[in-house]
Amino acid sequence: MRLRHDPVYPSRRSPILAENVVATSQPLATQAGLSILQQGGNAVDAAIATAAVLTIVEPTGCGLGSDAFCILWDGKQLHGLNASGRAPAAWTPEYFKDGIPEHGWDAVTVPGAVSAWVELSEKFGSLGLSTVLAPAIRYAEDGFIVSPVVGTAWAKGAAVLKDQPGFAETFMPEGRAPKPGERFRNPGAARTLRAIAETKGRAFYEGEIAQEIAAFAKANGGAMTADDLAAHHNDWCGTISQSFDDVELHEIPPNGQGIAALMALGMLQHTDIRDHGPDDLAAVHLQIEAIKLAYADLHAYVADRDHMTDVDEAALLDSDYLKSRAALIDANKAQDFGAGAPKQGGTVLLNVGDASGMMVSFIQSNYAGFGSGVVVPGTGVSMQNRGFGFTTQDGHPNQVA
Repeated sequence: MRLRHDPVYPSRRSPILAENVVATSQPLATQAGLSILQQGGNAVDAAIATAAVLTIVEPTGCGLGSDAFCILWDGKQLHGLNASGRAPAAWTPEYFKDGIPEHGWDAVTVPGAVSAWVELSEKFGSLGLSTVLAPAIRYAEDGFIVSPVVGTAWAKGAAVLKDQPGFAETFMPEGRAPKPGERFRNPGAARTLRAIAETKGRAFYEGEIAQEIAAFAKANGGAMTADDLAAHHNDWCGTISQSFDDVELHEIPPNGQGIAALMALGMLQHTDIRDHGPDDLAAVHLQIEAIKLAYADLHAYVADRDHMTDVDEAALLDSDYLKSRAALIDANKAQDFGAGAPKQGGTVLLNVGDASGMMVSFIQSNYAGFGSGVVVPGTGVSMQNRGFGFTTQDGHPNQVA
C-alpha cells in the first residue's frame, strides 16, 4: 500500500522555487544565463546569453547557423517570433531533380538564430549584445570541457559528416571528434560572435561573415548568395493555442511543428484520458496515437503560413475536425494513420524566467544533429539542414520554391 505522502516516482521531483530561473540542456549554458541575471539583465538577456553559449558547448544540436523560434511573455502579453530563414532564391523543383539531400549545401536555408538574438535584444533586452555574448566568446576562445552526452553525439555525427565542406577542419581538430573530458576551442566562432556583437548582427547578414558564407557556398556548389542572406527577416507571428480543461497551450504557428501538439491536445479532449493516471499505459497510448494523427496531417498540409491556402491552421484546429480524428483512435491497438481531410472536397530548448515576471521559451535548432555538416572555415558557422524538410512533390503546399 502506498502512503499518500510517498513520492510517485523513485526520485523526488521538486519544483524550483526561485525568482530567477534558467533551464537548458547543458550546465555551462545555464550558468551563463544565471550570470547575466546576476549582472542585472532580464530574462531576454539571459536567454540570448544561454543560446549563444549552447552554439559552442552543444554544437551537436545548434550552432551559429541555426534557426530559432521564441515565445515570450513580457509581463502583459505573449509574443511569438519566427526566426527561420527562407530558401535560397535559386531553389526550384527543377534544381532538385535528384531529390533534396539531407546533408551538404543543398540542405541549407538562410540561418535565422543570430537575427533572433539581435531582434530580441533590441526590443526587450537591457544589457546589449556585447555583454550577453561575452560568455559564449570566452568558451569559444578559451575552450570548454566536452561533456559525456555531447561527446557521444559528436562522435556519431562526425562519422557521418566528416567529409562535408569545412566540418573536419572545425569539429575534428585532431582528426577525430573530441572525447568527453577533453577541451575544445572554436576561435572562428569567437571571431564571428565578436563581429555580431560589434555590428548588431549586420556582419552576419550583410558584412564580412555574410561574404564568407556566400563565397564558401559558391566554392562548393551551393546556391546561397549574399543577396539571400541580406534579404532575411524575422516574423513577429504571435501564437496559436489550444485549451484542455483549465490549461491553455500556446505554440508558434506554421511553418513550425508546434501546431501538431495543439492538434493532439484537441483530439485528447474527446477521449477518456482524464480517467487514467499520467503514467498509465492507456493514457500513454492515447497520447501516442493522437500525436501520430497530428503528424500525419502536419506532413500533408503544414508549410510556410502564406502557402497554406487550401488547408490553413484554422481548419487543422477546428474542434469538429479534431473530434472526428479522435474517433479514429482505438484504445486497444496502435494504428498507421494517413492524413485526414480538414476541409471537405523535426533541437535544443531553453527556458528563462526573471523576477519581474518576464519569461522566455526559445528553440534554437540545426534541424537534425549537426545539421547539414557544412561549416564555413574560420567562422565557426555550422549550417542547419532545414531545407531537407521541403518536398519536390508537385502541388504540395510545402513544395520547394
